[in-house]
Amino acid sequence: MVENFLYEYAKLIADFPEKVTIERQELGENFIEIIINADKIDTGKLIGKDGKMINAIKTVIIGCKAKDNTSYRVTVKAIE
Repeated sequence: MVENFLYEYAKLIADFPEKVTIERQELGENFIEIIINADKIDTGKLIGKDGKMINAIKTVIIGCKAKDNTSYRVTVKAIE
């Protein structure tokens, strides 16, 4: 659910939506890291000025924590 939301949202923001991919890594019993891979140009858009965009995304993800009691870490990485 969270991965699908992040994937669709990142594609809407990105200039190159075909390059956007999502990776999920389980780091613990109730802890998941979600990595958004995007073009170098799009990483700036996903992070936003002073990190405002990524913080807004993280705020939405915190709402999902209330439903399934899982903590999420969201990371944005540039692909070459």
